[in-house]
Amino acid sequence: MAETIAEKIKRIEDEIRNTQFNKATEHHISLLKAKIARFKRLAIARAAKSVGGGKGFSVRKEGDATVVMAGFPSVGKSTILNKLTSAKSEIAEYEFTTLETIPGMLHHGGAAIQLLDIPGLISGAAEGRGRGREVISVVRASDLILIICDAQNIEKIQVILDELEKASIRVDKRPPLIKVEKKVSGGITIHARRGTSAETIREFEDICKEFGLLSADIIMGEHVTPDQLIDHLSGSCVYIPSITVVNKIDKRSKKELEETEKKLKHFGRDYVFISAEDGTNINGLKDRIFKKLNLIRVYTKRKEGKEFGEPMIIRNGSVIADVCVKIHKDLKKNFKYALVTGSSVKFQSQRVGLDHKVAEGDRIVIITEH
Repeated sequence: MAETIAEKIKRIEDEIRNTQFNKATEHHISLLKAKIARFKRLAIARAAKSVGGGKGFSVRKEGDATVVMAGFPSVGKSTILNKLTSAKSEIAEYEFTTLETIPGMLHHGGAAIQLLDIPGLISGAAEGRGRGREVISVVRASDLILIICDAQNIEKIQVILDELEKASIRVDKRPPLIKVEKKVSGGITIHARRGTSAETIREFEDICKEFGLLSADIIMGEHVTPDQLIDHLSGSCVYIPSITVVNKIDKRSKKELEETEKKLKHFGRDYVFISAEDGTNINGLKDRIFKKLNLIRVYTKRKEGKEFGEPMIIRNGSVIADVCVKIHKDLKKNFKYALVTGSSVKFQSQRVGLDHKVAEGDRIVIITEH
């Protein structure tokens, strides 16, 4: 009987575990990792077709951003959701209370932020244990991950990060600066940064071939590792920021919390201490979510004489074209120019085009052809 994708991945992972890592085996291990990434890409594509039919997991994205709360069972996710939103997620003193995705809407700073309470992530979720694949699919589609942990068990944070890493979710990382320009012929040409060894270049070339890429210019805008190239070529990795939310601080002493804080700082985690039960620092968590999502507020109107209304929430770094699309899908086609007043321009009512980058608090008047 033919091997399943999961069996192929496990067989290759076992080979990696049984291979002593050194300079002589480094190249071989990279190629094995590339094979795993290729199989995972196929598995994710197949899972995407099947996920959504199960009860509670097909949640339409709404609002200005989507935030997922990931954590082991019984860390207080449901209570946090209820405190942050008007949702009513069931709360009980036993594990696996949440058996489906429960949405809520957080209104803060003028933004409508969708929060999703998902079933608790457990060890083995990336392989499908405990409805893990459905849960992971919801996490992959989010804009921010809240990693919820109990103040008494922060060591479980690493287990969650490991599960997300296995599922090709790169938490708090950015995509490598790699550009692939395919060619009809000529083989693989690696344009790496100065100082990259000839052996590493050969390793890059073999990784490309593993993904079926035979003729292309691979342009690297920074020093890149083989793992980063594998991530880029697999096309299945997502890069999502996170906040570690340490709950139930009311159950711990001041000294214990100081020790917890030292550990979190050592591992470079962006964290917030809260107690969902008594409401401690819930507003601080709201502020941190808004800031971490990198959202800004701009004010728009179409014609002179009308007042600017409620702020529009967009991502920092957005341009006028993004503003047009968010107002109406056809506005960009009829766009003539925009008049902007604010910190992104040098003077009031400055005329700008679609590629002008806007800033917090900008007031924008859109002028169309008709």
